Amino acid sequence: MQPTLLILAAGMASRYGSMKQTEGFGPAGETIMDYSIYDAIRAGFGKVVFIIRKDFAENFKANFDAKLKGKIEVDYVYQEMNSFVDAEHMPADRTKPWGTGHAVLCAAEAINEPFAVINADDFYGEDGFVKAASFLKNDCDEKTYAIIGYTLNKTLSEHGTVSRGVCDVDADNNLVDINERTKIYRNDEGKVNYEDADGKLVEVKDDSSVSMNFWCFHPSVFDVIRKLFNEFPKNNFDNIKAEFFIPIIGEHFIRVEGGKIKVIPTSAQWFGVTYKEDAPGVKQSLDTLIESGAYPTVLWP
Repeated sequence: MQPTLLILAAGMASRYGSMKQTEGFGPAGETIMDYSIYDAIRAGFGKVVFIIRKDFAENFKANFDAKLKGKIEVDYVYQEMNSFVDAEHMPADRTKPWGTGHAVLCAAEAINEPFAVINADDFYGEDGFVKAASFLKNDCDEKTYAIIGYTLNKTLSEHGTVSRGVCDVDADNNLVDINERTKIYRNDEGKVNYEDADGKLVEVKDDSSVSMNFWCFHPSVFDVIRKLFNEFPKNNFDNIKAEFFIPIIGEHFIRVEGGKIKVIPTSAQWFGVTYKEDAPGVKQSLDTLIESGAYPTVLWP
């Protein structure tokens, strides 16, 4: 069975300042998602599911339906604030959905096979998809999930600080914990630091393995998520900014369900558009990859 790729594209893109998910970066106006889908197809994925918002569904579908027809099966699901939330537990002042874990849950009816989850606005590189496809086809089961682990020094931005989930792994490369580190940057001395809760700068190894939200799941995870999320709105009724992130699911899976999450290292260079100033660098990186022959000039002729 071919695995499915689930793309999280319902974000508000608040820091970037525009709908970066559908901005063209490639020579023919390709989005970052186009390159992810292209990599997924050649790695052996058979279906792509987009998580989007209903209010931009028409434009989004128009952008992808025609060019992907006959190349990979396509489906769309919607993440709305009231999805899987009882009306009595919906805060009146909440303005956006409940986070990445909630987004995955919204795809429960569209996915019945092992699947990978990625962000729409991150470029993950071919090697990441090859590693994900191999795991999903050969090693993924009800008790074994995975993260594609990127090297921290390949995920930094030159235009501001970033937040990264630094992976703590055991001797068998199983995930022990994900430590969310905020305001990570490389200082003038070339060292990578993050800012702790007290505002103190702490050095972190630049070859640390980090999660870039590239997860590999068995479809049984939907039962786990549904059970977890059922309590989340109730427990966070007074916190209108509370978000149900995927790492919450991963931690529960390890600590409560007794599962394992493999951290699979990749040599790929990540890049993304956290800030508007990142956009020219993304375009240049794609041009360089195209010149090297990694991608054709036009992805979807």
